[in-house]
Amino acid sequence: MMARRLLFASAVAGVLACAAPTFAQKPARAPKGATAQCNDGSFSTAKTERGACSHHGGVAEWYME
Repeated sequence: MMARRLLFASAVAGVLACAAPTFAQKPARAPKGATAQCNDGSFSTAKTERGACSHHGGVAEWYME
C-alpha cells in the first residue's frame, strides 16, 4: 500500500514537472494585470478564460497567475 502511494505521488510529480514549462508567459508589453491575450492582439484582465476575449476573436494565450 505504501509503495502504491509513493508510485502515484512520483507519477503526479513527474506530470506536473513536465507540464509547468508549457504555460505561456506574459510578453513584456502586456499591461499590468493581464490574464490573456486575444487573437486580435488586445489583452484581457478577465478572471476566467471563458468569455475573456469574446468580442476580440477568442483567446490566443492564457497566462497562469
